[in-house]
Amino acid sequence: MLELNGIRKSFGRIEVLHGVDMEVRAGEVHALLGENGAGKSTLMKILCGIIQPSEGTIRIEGTARHFADYDQAIAAGIGIVFQEFSLIPWLDAVENMFLAREMRGPLGMLDRKAMRARAAGIMRQLAVDVALDVPVHRLSVAEQQFVEIAKALSLNARILVLDEPTATLTPSEVEHLFKVMRELRKQGVAIIFISHHLEEIFQICDRITVLRDGEFVGSCAVSEVDNDRLVEMMVGRRIEQSFPPKPAPSATPVVVEVEEVQLKKGGPVSRFQLRKGEILGFAGLVGSGRTETVLAMLGAYPAQRCKVKVDGIEKRFRGPDEGLAHGIGLLPESRKEQGLITSFSILQNISLNNYGKYRKNHWFIDLKKELAATETAMAQVRVKAQGPLARVDTLSGGNQQKVVIARWLNHDMQVLIFDEPTRGIDVGAKAEIYALMREFTARGGAIIMISSELPEVIGMSDRVCVFRSGGIVATVEGGQIDSETIMTHATTGRVDHVA
Repeated sequence: MLELNGIRKSFGRIEVLHGVDMEVRAGEVHALLGENGAGKSTLMKILCGIIQPSEGTIRIEGTARHFADYDQAIAAGIGIVFQEFSLIPWLDAVENMFLAREMRGPLGMLDRKAMRARAAGIMRQLAVDVALDVPVHRLSVAEQQFVEIAKALSLNARILVLDEPTATLTPSEVEHLFKVMRELRKQGVAIIFISHHLEEIFQICDRITVLRDGEFVGSCAVSEVDNDRLVEMMVGRRIEQSFPPKPAPSATPVVVEVEEVQLKKGGPVSRFQLRKGEILGFAGLVGSGRTETVLAMLGAYPAQRCKVKVDGIEKRFRGPDEGLAHGIGLLPESRKEQGLITSFSILQNISLNNYGKYRKNHWFIDLKKELAATETAMAQVRVKAQGPLARVDTLSGGNQQKVVIARWLNHDMQVLIFDEPTRGIDVGAKAEIYALMREFTARGGAIIMISSELPEVIGMSDRVCVFRSGGIVATVEGGQIDSETIMTHATTGRVDHVA
């Protein structure tokens, strides 16, 4: 159905795509894989007419096509669901689906009834039950995802691009999305699926195309490769061990003790300790209270009760800034919205909240000192960029996360809280982030790691607090840190031990 031949793209004198080929058949789910910065998004934007290729040909059903803009690509049957949703929060699903192409009656009046009927028909086709008449900001992330897919199908898309569609979904929501994708595959829709979760590729995809540094590495059937081979194709080398070795258990001092935290009146009371040199994992289903608990600890979430000690001294934080003053840094789940100012430079982001360190006198900043400290921090976490003055929004997801880590290391933090540390990050960058986390704890730092990825929790945590219904129901360590034990606690709430 779709052929991309010899696609090249240059921005100025820099070529980012070097003659990429890709073929997608009708009625298949085709994975497009590669590290952040490999050229996946650029290639898809060329397919959708959002940017223009420097060279190369796009063919649909054997006919060469050129799309001057996204509207022309839509008319040719191409739809894309971006990782960052394009929905308008205060409009309902029907209004979002038909925005700027509303159906009208004979007198030019808006035909709301016809649009709703068409929207309901598409939702039935997808076998999903989404409220059509409420603002989409009131829908769950998964429901918003289905509205985006329905919007693309309302354009009669025969080629559907899904960019990281599972990044913010729960396991049950992912499975439902896969059911929808299988149904679309039966209907002959060609789906291009972009994901960093390699286990998903083996669950849902038929064939794979891999890019590396803007180069076409190869295409093959899913049945012809295994996980290790895919990683090698993506990063150019074998990653024998994604997770660094764990240190031997030892009795280290407690740096943070939460004697009690109760998120809601009548709800469970949680208690936990964080020790020097350890990674304490927070596991549980989405909505189980993991993030809310650490935010309550820092005074950023209204808890019913909260009692915290830092180095044995009771503290009552009124916000993350006070936690920062006591050596506790927070790396939020949404690094683009909460962790970084993406239009600022790397230097400005690393220096953020820490300019007192560079003050010459009451009025002036020592720019040479700031630059030297930034370069040291960048080197420490191995940020790949043109230099300290590069804008953060030009970096890959992995390098953006490294900038957040560099900022807190520049602050000389003793405790780091990572909320979904590798979400949206490719396998090569994940291994680097994991190494940085272990380097931090080896120097005596301590980490709380909130993660929805069980392999990450198991591979990185020295101990794991399992959450359910707003509180900790178990703390496991050693040989108990396995998927069956963690998921049993997370789904049944059986309490063994809370530390």
